[in-house]
Amino acid sequence: MLTSISGKTVIVTGGSKGIGKGIANVFAKQGAKVMIAARTEKDAAIAVGEITGAGGTADMVLCDVSDWDQVAGMAEYTAKTFGGIDILCANAGIFPQVKMIDMTADDWDQIMTTNLKSSFLCVKACIPYFEKAGKGRVVITSSITGPVTGYPGWSHYGASKAGQLGFIRTAAMELSRYNTTINAVMPGNIMTEGLADLGQDYLDSMASSIPLKRLGSVEDIANAALFFASDEAAYITGQSIVVDGGQILPESLDALGEI
Repeated sequence: MLTSISGKTVIVTGGSKGIGKGIANVFAKQGAKVMIAARTEKDAAIAVGEITGAGGTADMVLCDVSDWDQVAGMAEYTAKTFGGIDILCANAGIFPQVKMIDMTADDWDQIMTTNLKSSFLCVKACIPYFEKAGKGRVVITSSITGPVTGYPGWSHYGASKAGQLGFIRTAAMELSRYNTTINAVMPGNIMTEGLADLGQDYLDSMASSIPLKRLGSVEDIANAALFFASDEAAYITGQSIVVDGGQILPESLDALGEI
């Protein structure tokens, strides 16, 4: 157990579903006070209810993470509700699949705004609270898609996720004056509601290409985020960790046949 998490306040953007919901639940189980930021009230309320029903502490705030005023309001509400902000898990993101021949400029801009610009906005909004607390932790949910791998239909998504890794390297230097670290988790194929929508054939195909022969769970990502957010990771900043069951390792599918 990472005892340094207990009693800390954490914001989880996109915390009502998928990986974000998994992060919120894992932090709550470690004794953190969790603020779930999401766009849909019903989903956020359900996520909060699950945490509080299990004895944890959680609240919710409706927020479009691409809008500065809403993001600033999210940070302010969290600080007023829980007495400050210790940890930001900037997890919110979207991944609509569309190939470049069919992609519009608006499609591209929507991904960049929701996935990449929002990372900057959320970090910026939390800086005054990290400064007041004397330290802080930021964990970004990136992806292997873009920084390491590619997949047809996700050129805009991949670019946004690679951009997040570029962002954290300079952000780590600027945040150091506030005794704050920033790191990224890079998930492979994780079993979420969004991934399930891609169909069973896709899920089976992806699982067969992973050395561990299964898709990851949201808890697999949450546990990595938990470590980065802990005092035990206080000397790690500007770094990223791949959590993918070994997905990016084989040179080809033939390599898996040799296992």
